[in-house]
Amino acid sequence: MERPAPGLEVLEEESVLEISAAKVKELRDKTNAGMMDCKKALKETNGDLEKAIVYLREKGLAVARKRADRVASEGVVQAYIHTGGKLGVMLEVNCETDFVAKTPEFNEFAKNLAMQVAAANPLAIGREDLDAEVIAKEKAILLAQARESGKPENILEKMVEGRLNKFYSETCLLEQPYVKNPDIQVQDYLNEMRAKTGENVIIRRFIRYQLGAA
Repeated sequence: MERPAPGLEVLEEESVLEISAAKVKELRDKTNAGMMDCKKALKETNGDLEKAIVYLREKGLAVARKRADRVASEGVVQAYIHTGGKLGVMLEVNCETDFVAKTPEFNEFAKNLAMQVAAANPLAIGREDLDAEVIAKEKAILLAQARESGKPENILEKMVEGRLNKFYSETCLLEQPYVKNPDIQVQDYLNEMRAKTGENVIIRRFIRYQLGAA
């Protein structure tokens, strides 16, 4: 087998390293995960970027589930007033220790969530927090719309289920696309913060004020 010309081996190695570093950076930009986690994800998925994103999300969700039962009694109340003073949000985010609550990363997280609430106007944190009457009313509307298609009842149920999931993605904070990175949901952003801090982080409550709104 013919050997590369002297020096070519080094150039080829540098090229591979450069591509690898670029892909790691791209993954990190898309997910906000740590550099080592990104490298591991790409290694586990043979360099497939989309699969690596799924890998990181699943890992974050698994870690989040392990921490979900821990007591989170510290945190911050974050206020956000939109330019012009006609829209404002107050949001409480909890963590386990005062140390984490005072970190710039945690406070930036709370501020970003307050901005999310201001921009996307969710009705509740999760679908389990939605008023049962609101869900029932939405189901009735969606079912009436689906019946206009004239399709069988079993098909109508699937149509309503799909449209109801879209309703949840618009009205539930955790299921909304994150405004600063629409490729992920707010739930993914929350999981990332749990992974970074090593603590149970909870979005406790929020209230949104808009001038003139009931």
